Amino acid sequence: YYTPLNGVIETENPANPTAFTVPAKLKELYPAKDFGRYANAAGELPTCFLADCDITGGNSGSPVLNARGSLIGLAFDGNWEAMSGDVAFEPELQRTIAVDVRYVLFVIDKFAGAGWLLDELQFE
Repeated sequence: YYTPLNGVIETENPANPTAFTVPAKLKELYPAKDFGRYANAAGELPTCFLADCDITGGNSGSPVLNARGSLIGLAFDGNWEAMSGDVAFEPELQRTIAVDVRYVLFVIDKFAGAGWLLDELQFE
């Protein structure tokens, strides 16, 4: 399961701006759908995904790797069921919520205009 950028845009509630606010620049970039090399095969920009990893307090920012050892995201939260992970891990229930690395790269490149940082990284 994953959330593409349109899910982020749709989550904003102008009636309750303290709950979740989408930055104006992101709202400007979204309609063009110029996601470049960060889009998936469906042309969407994945922002977050669920993984069946174990997570506990202090794990935020930890890398999420695929089977080849490639960085695919950064862990930042867990579902409610994951809160018992310090006592027992239940793989059928507990999920880690991660930000997709493609979204991180998109934000660095297109949102922040700091593509020069990406020139220093190596990509597969």
